[in-house]
Amino acid sequence: MLCAELVELRWRDKHGFERREMAHLEDISLSGACLQAEKPFVRGTALTIHYGNGELVGTIRYCLYRDWGYFLGVGFTGKCKWSSRHFKPQHLLDPRTLVARASRKPSTRPN
Repeated sequence: MLCAELVELRWRDKHGFERREMAHLEDISLSGACLQAEKPFVRGTALTIHYGNGELVGTIRYCLYRDWGYFLGVGFTGKCKWSSRHFKPQHLLDPRTLVARASRKPSTRPN
């Protein structure tokens, strides 16, 4: 699911101090999420994504710099899974709805 939502990330640095940073939630699925952050994260870092009254626990799987920020791939850990019943980002889009709409439109291209 594609989305746009601000969330808070919390993790412990190499000295054991808790760190916090806001990030943009770019997409989310049952098993993970993609976030955009202002700074890089080390692969393997355990973190918690805080939203509203809940949280999702995961580990950084990748960190890539693209255009204007760092994109973080987060894999949820253990039994942690996202559900729209618990957290529905304000701007949420299921790409399947776009594909379905496009397939229903008649073609306007000439033969």
